[in-house]
Amino acid sequence: MSNLFAVPVFFIVFRETLETAVIVSVLLAFLKKTINNPDSDKAVYKRLVRQIWLGTATGLLICIIIGSGLIGAFYTLGNNSWEKYEYIYEGSFAIISSLIISILGAALLRVSKMQGKWRIKLAKVLEDRALTVEGKRASIKLWFGQYVLFMVPFVTIMREGLEAVIFVAGVSFSAPATAVPLAVAAGLIAGGAVGWLIYNGGKSSQLQIFLVISTGLLYLVAAGLFSRAVWFFEQYKWNQAVGGEAAEMGAGPGSYDIDQTTYGSVISYNIYWITVIIGFLVMRFKEINGHLPFRKTQQPDHSQTESDSDRGDMKKYTQTSLFLTEVSRIEEQRCRSTY
Repeated sequence: MSNLFAVPVFFIVFRETLETAVIVSVLLAFLKKTINNPDSDKAVYKRLVRQIWLGTATGLLICIIIGSGLIGAFYTLGNNSWEKYEYIYEGSFAIISSLIISILGAALLRVSKMQGKWRIKLAKVLEDRALTVEGKRASIKLWFGQYVLFMVPFVTIMREGLEAVIFVAGVSFSAPATAVPLAVAAGLIAGGAVGWLIYNGGKSSQLQIFLVISTGLLYLVAAGLFSRAVWFFEQYKWNQAVGGEAAEMGAGPGSYDIDQTTYGSVISYNIYWITVIIGFLVMRFKEINGHLPFRKTQQPDHSQTESDSDRGDMKKYTQTSLFLTEVSRIEEQRCRSTY
């Protein structure tokens, strides 16, 4: 099973696909609230929705091509060039995979909060685009107005997707090549399905339970990879000490006591879990108290009240709505001039 399906790759692709689905859902929600009304042109609305999906699909396709080329090149070169230092490379990639999974595991628990984060991010992006275009020539403004809803998801998903490519490459190096394609496909399908449920109002409590279970499985895999990495390094030192031929004789059943293991692999496994536990305790402390342990509490800034902050957020949302309305108006003008 491990040769056909890489569990860490699945969860990483699932998480990044879910974030992509959240980005698309936020853009569609913006569009639906600002343009899809009885007074608007339905053809213009459908054309702008098509731009969002086209930008999303193009960004994902480019990321998949880059990721496939990167991983394929690694396995092609690795089979021919790295046999001499096999255990060193295996151990190094296992540590890299363990660190990547550990970082993404904490991020996976916050998927339910992605909609609010991306709503603010995309509103700021659209607002910045509107301010940038405002001072330029009318032709540039017209062109950008026509394709803004293609460019925003394309650029955003390209940035997030390339980050996912790096993570998947780092994790897949510790797994056989045959275990990557199925895990990637399953992650894309599962992430898209859960994203669709979120967009259609799925229960956040059920999603959070699923994310907690998934994160627990991820950390079990990461702990095993970390312990395995230390074992690879110890095996490399053993091979150097006894010679290659003698080392080959010590890998089969009956050649060693199965009740014994290396100190390094067991100690590293426990150290990993202690580190993860401390890390989550520190994160929880910061979330509750607003600062890290053993650091002084920062004095709150009373210069901006909560109502001022709310008014600022409302102003940004209004500016974004006005900008999308302007995009719709430009698209209507283009349709009239075409027909």
